[in-house]
Amino acid sequence: MSRASDEGPFFHGTRADLRAGDLLRPGFRSNYRPEVVMNHVYFTALRDGAGLAAELAAGNGPPRVYVVEPTGDYEDDPNVTDRRFPGNPTRSYRSAAPLEVVGEVAEWTRLTPEELRTWRERLAALRADERGEIVN
Repeated sequence: MSRASDEGPFFHGTRADLRAGDLLRPGFRSNYRPEVVMNHVYFTALRDGAGLAAELAAGNGPPRVYVVEPTGDYEDDPNVTDRRFPGNPTRSYRSAAPLEVVGEVAEWTRLTPEELRTWRERLAALRADERGEIVN
């Protein structure tokens, strides 16, 4: 795994209640394909991108966005980079090493109920389509 050129700051969206110093580790089920256990932890340099991930994350808690720091090497997320978007306009990354939570973000652009419904419909269509496979 090579280090991506982006230096952050980095964000991670989830429904988990975390504190500064907590570590986010790979080995949990995907929010987008629950039958897949992830070998990486994913993050972005876009606060609102992490907000979208938080809104779509599995779980019952409120969506949360955290500022995170990679503890090891990271790379462009192959699930979006060049596969769906040329280059890395989403500034999305993944790491096999943990991410350390630095703090929580109080504000990001929230989805409207209609936008959230549209995103959930897109994800359901991806689950039904074999091309929606996750590069793990």
